[in-house]
Amino acid sequence: MRHLVYIVLILSASFNTGLCSKSRDSGWSTAAWIAGGAVVAVAAAPIVVGAAGFTGAGIAAGSLGAQMMSAAAVANGGGVAAGGIVATLQSVGAAGLSAAGTAAVGSVGGAAACAVKKALDYSEDEF
Repeated sequence: MRHLVYIVLILSASFNTGLCSKSRDSGWSTAAWIAGGAVVAVAAAPIVVGAAGFTGAGIAAGSLGAQMMSAAAVANGGGVAAGGIVATLQSVGAAGLSAAGTAAVGSVGGAAACAVKKALDYSEDEF
């Protein structure tokens, strides 16, 4: 399933790259940037979530995750809301990304890579 998500991201990027490519680009370099951003984001997401303290064994004491859980518990009257950001991050830390999560993170990574490419192209035009 994960490979299908990557294929869809790559194909959609290769056919609609007008927002982050110059008219002289072939479109393939932009597609490569978008696909690369998507892959990096999907690969980095579990690492970043784990580093924030959301692990398979629970939320690490003294971590950013513990601070977020404390704030969420205070805001919700002593409990952490199911489906909230803390619960979702803990789920990702324990089990990894779901198919929908992979698609969402990959899309954000592709959009970020598109923005970086556009900024780099813009900075080259100034010289």
